Amino acid sequence: MALETMVRIPAGGVVLEADLTVPDSPAGVVLFAHGSGSSRQSPRNRMVAAHLRGLGFATVLADLLTSIEERVDEQTARLRFDIGLLAGRLVAAVDWLRGRDEIGALPVGLFGASTGAAAALVAAAGRPDVVAAVVSRGGRPDLADTALADVRAPTLLIVGGHDTTVLELNERAGAALPKSSELRIVPGATHLFAEPGALEQVAAWAGEWFGEHLGAARPAS
Repeated sequence: MALETMVRIPAGGVVLEADLTVPDSPAGVVLFAHGSGSSRQSPRNRMVAAHLRGLGFATVLADLLTSIEERVDEQTARLRFDIGLLAGRLVAAVDWLRGRDEIGALPVGLFGASTGAAAALVAAAGRPDVVAAVVSRGGRPDLADTALADVRAPTLLIVGGHDTTVLELNERAGAALPKSSELRIVPGATHLFAEPGALEQVAAWAGEWFGEHLGAARPAS
């Protein structure tokens, strides 16, 4: 039975709110990085997180912006593109994970969506000995810029087949990632993967990727 706890993560002078859920005997822990105006309440990321927990992974869904910052971002859409800020807070969350008794020794994966994917890649480059794998859903890895060359973690880029602009950006960015990385396309899917079965495919691929690089996953429940 999974135990869910709301936690508070100190990060560079602010405190981030997050939902930590730990199943019995977890194989690893996956930290979610949201982007483009989303939050830890994102139904898409929560669906993927639930699937990962069914495979035996602990999950952390964190808000990388404070409530005040979120209100500012709703008006300006500026902070969601501040990759340095988001990545710095994600690194702080990774460091916080390492200090948790129940999950601190587990291998760490990052799941990033939209601009959160860029933050995840910058964080992976900053913590190469801790982050073991990255999955990007409809992400903007191009915004990680020069940090792409420093990423060691095997990275799975998942893009909708009809999300043509983002697909092109992922193809370019993927060339700078480790050879162990992959680009996979969900046919017929758009940016939010709202089409029937599209998000389920994302979750399945993410589970396979983390199972391969974080540890043996359990059969899907």
